[in-house]
Amino acid sequence: MTRTTKPPGDIALPLIGFGTWQLRRETAYDSVRAALEVGYRHVDTATLYQNESEVGRAVRDSGVGREQVYITTKLRPQDARHARRALESSLRLLDTDYVDLWLIHWPTGRDELVSTWQELLSAKDAGLARTVGVSNYSPALIDLLTEATGQQPAVNQIPWSPGQHDPALLDEHRRRGVVVEGYSGLKNTDLRHPVLTEIAERHAVTPAQVVLRWHLEHDIVILPRSSRRERIAANFDLEHFSLTTEDVTAIDALARTS
Repeated sequence: MTRTTKPPGDIALPLIGFGTWQLRRETAYDSVRAALEVGYRHVDTATLYQNESEVGRAVRDSGVGREQVYITTKLRPQDARHARRALESSLRLLDTDYVDLWLIHWPTGRDELVSTWQELLSAKDAGLARTVGVSNYSPALIDLLTEATGQQPAVNQIPWSPGQHDPALLDEHRRRGVVVEGYSGLKNTDLRHPVLTEIAERHAVTPAQVVLRWHLEHDIVILPRSSRRERIAANFDLEHFSLTTEDVTAIDALARTS
């Protein structure tokens, strides 16, 4: 059973998601199919990635029921003035009536911040997106949206890795009840670092698995991406070991030394 987290008032969000950035055409299709076969039930895409049709086809062909797969897509800021039309295009490409999570990919221009967020809330009210949130937003921008509309983003998808670990920023999100999704956790990490290799050796796992498990210990959603089936499987296989408190503390400290 995939572990989940739950934004206040929203649906359960699987902590392990499959990222699809830079996966295109048949590679995207094959990789998502492999991820679903391995057991992933959360797939992250975006209009910008230009692979929504392949993601949707992979979900459809997988034999896994649509209601069992948590699908995220994202709105490009340049599409803010016709956000609903952009979402409807994403839904056609994904071949689904709704997405489970729709995010604003990164902040729009100042004048469009609130109006774009209102478009996402409207899409949620219409049943086109079950949950709505943002990506690459600061706590201050999240507060601006919340104060203007009375409804805060459920999720903020931001870069996160041991070297970028920021307990204060994590706490800012926790106090607001905003779920943190971390991206590029492996890409932005030196997997040969002695701290990670020592922990990996002790647990008989890979350094990448250590980093991904570390995210889960902090209840941060992970979105590992790969086109290699064995790596897709390894990135999902995180429940057969756990990190000690000392392990987590040692990895946290990499932010101060990197």
